[in-house]
Amino acid sequence: FFSISGSDFVEMFVGVGASRVRDLFNQAKQSAPAIIFVDEIDAVGRHRGAGIGGGNDEREQTLNQLLVEMDGFEENTGIILIAATNRPDVLDPALLRPGRFDRQIGVTAPDLNGRTEILKVHSAGKPLKDDVDLSMVARRTPGFTGADLANVLNEAALLTARLSLKQITNEILDESIDRVIGGPQKKSRLMQEQERLNTAYHEAGHALVAASLNHSDPVSKITIMPRGRALGYTMVLPLEDRYSVSRNQLLDQIAYAMGGRVAEEIIFHDPTTGASNDFEKATSIARAMVTQYGFSSTLGSVSFSNGGEVFIGRDMAQTKEYSEATAQIIDAEIRAILDSAQDEAHRALTLNRKVLDATAKALMENETLNFDEIAKIFKAVKKLPKRTQWLSKKTRPVSNIAPIAIPKKRAPKLDLSPAPKVKAKPKPKPKA
Repeated sequence: FFSISGSDFVEMFVGVGASRVRDLFNQAKQSAPAIIFVDEIDAVGRHRGAGIGGGNDEREQTLNQLLVEMDGFEENTGIILIAATNRPDVLDPALLRPGRFDRQIGVTAPDLNGRTEILKVHSAGKPLKDDVDLSMVARRTPGFTGADLANVLNEAALLTARLSLKQITNEILDESIDRVIGGPQKKSRLMQEQERLNTAYHEAGHALVAASLNHSDPVSKITIMPRGRALGYTMVLPLEDRYSVSRNQLLDQIAYAMGGRVAEEIIFHDPTTGASNDFEKATSIARAMVTQYGFSSTLGSVSFSNGGEVFIGRDMAQTKEYSEATAQIIDAEIRAILDSAQDEAHRALTLNRKVLDATAKALMENETLNFDEIAKIFKAVKKLPKRTQWLSKKTRPVSNIAPIAIPKKRAPKLDLSPAPKVKAKPKPKPKA
């Protein structure tokens, strides 16, 4: 087994990278069968022709030698090449052709069962209290990677030792999740009472708009404890893993992102700068709806490139795929989505003003509200009416035929696991 980093190939001297590639494969041939693992291959395998003035000639020479070794005239029998990268989009197309890297395996964040199993591995040797349920911790950490989950348990162990406790409790795990998401609490940051009240209404506005909409996930936590650069935050988490998002769910996300600013406008008539990150997230979602997902009746189901080239050389030669007139329409569509979401948030908070005041009061008294406390306050929440049916083109007829019922039985899945090895029966000894 041979391992090397992609950045180890390229040096300040010309020809060193290609020489190292040849030496690596020669060593592997002598030790065949062998496995070569190249970490961060994008350091040497980036798209050729992106440099200006021959600035990347040395890296391209190294890449050419790697391509020849992988699939040249010589047979490299008994050698398996494995590489890893976080940027497959910047790799040279020749690397991904058949005969080079034949198989691409995308490693995504684990699902609920995967997170539970990862937590079991990292909790080994750590004293957990009897009532700690790792499956519930997995439910509270959607989108976490294995490293994030390991960090959660390490933070919990450190907090337990700092508090001179002998076992990790659910409260400590909850705090460690918050630390991984938003950073440690800023206990030294003392806010004035008026600023705390403003933050309480801001976070209550987020939570209340999310609770009054019909396609948003449940609110699991609200806090006005400063953490990281935020003065507070509202946690809205799905109950199950989700791999696609509907148009109504995206509109709900934009609406409750606007809820904080709208609450400040309704209550104080003098909004603060605390909603800047909310606007950034809402605008990003709205832009993706218009330019990527085809959720615009005016523009239709067209994908507009955002011109996100990572190389200066390729970016200079690139032209826009749409006209200035189309760009103005895109801006108008994004603004319309954001304005509509802000209007929805305003209606939700006006309809539930008493609940908004009760939530802000509870936050001022307790600073943090958990799922059960939020559910108790939100019993009186009035839902907004559902949105009208959306059509990608207004002239198309509306279908009122319901979908089929979800089948109770599913077809059996094809079992691709390797067959168990059968032990060979010993040959009978010949009779004397």
